[in-house]
Amino acid sequence: MAAEPEDHLPSSKPLPRPLLLAGPTAVGKSAIALLLAERLGGEIISVDSMQVYRGLEIGTAKPSPADRTRIPHHLIDVMEMTESFDAAQFVQLARRAVADIQSRGRVPILCGGTGLYFKAFLEGLDEAPPADDILRALLKATPLAELLRELAERDPATHERIDRQNPRRVIRAIEVIRLTGKPFSAQRADRARPSRFTFHSSRCIGFARSPADLQQRISARVDAMFRQGWVAETEQLLQRGLAQNETAMQALGYRQIVEHLRGERSLAETIELVKLRTRQFAKRQMTWFRRQLQLTWINLEPQSSAEAVAESIARG
Repeated sequence: MAAEPEDHLPSSKPLPRPLLLAGPTAVGKSAIALLLAERLGGEIISVDSMQVYRGLEIGTAKPSPADRTRIPHHLIDVMEMTESFDAAQFVQLARRAVADIQSRGRVPILCGGTGLYFKAFLEGLDEAPPADDILRALLKATPLAELLRELAERDPATHERIDRQNPRRVIRAIEVIRLTGKPFSAQRADRARPSRFTFHSSRCIGFARSPADLQQRISARVDAMFRQGWVAETEQLLQRGLAQNETAMQALGYRQIVEHLRGERSLAETIELVKLRTRQFAKRQMTWFRRQLQLTWINLEPQSSAEAVAESIARG
């Protein structure tokens, strides 16, 4: 008799309920997650498309070695710089991590800012064809403006919501449209192996701050990252193949630092550009989370302490 899928293993007692903590970059998720893990007997699963890469430390605000000793973390440093990573791989690894954590009677705490990974974990993945190397090479050689015109004509819905400054996502949308003949937005969710994790079976919390507060936090965080040696880290990563990994190069700040190292702009200009790109990214994250995920929102104030917020959530 075939073994049951790991998502449907029978259990004689209720498993600890997963807790999902989402929100934009620099909102303060990680500090709250650490305190909650201590209070609830939990372990943290990173929901971050860039923290999976070994070497991307400062720019991804990866948990420190001390924090990882304090609380077990999962899905951090699982890929080499030369490897690609996507939502399908995340779902597979995250489900495995959740099952492992629950089997030990501990609480899985999924924490991060990659909204697509949360959605894939809870709702399943889209049915989309694998990458076509020849077509993708052709699309990469096509000006972005031309690709966007095609996307607007063939799939207005995707054109409206996609990050039009991200060539990788635009190329993937056009690739799927050309391979299937259908709009990218019409791809159906894959129900072949639905997840037992849903918005109702998991506690799903979103964190938000006022624009002014978040902007100040982003500015302070970017300044701190550069003081910690972000430029030197990027120089080392270039020797390990950073520039050849399109996925890793999408990590906030690294592309701008690479351009600085090539002499395209001064360090001061680069720091200000990274702050701008981070603010823009945080705004897109908030828009996406509010539209795509059913979250219980907690508005954090400048004076909000992580301890008080964690205590409130733990009591709930």
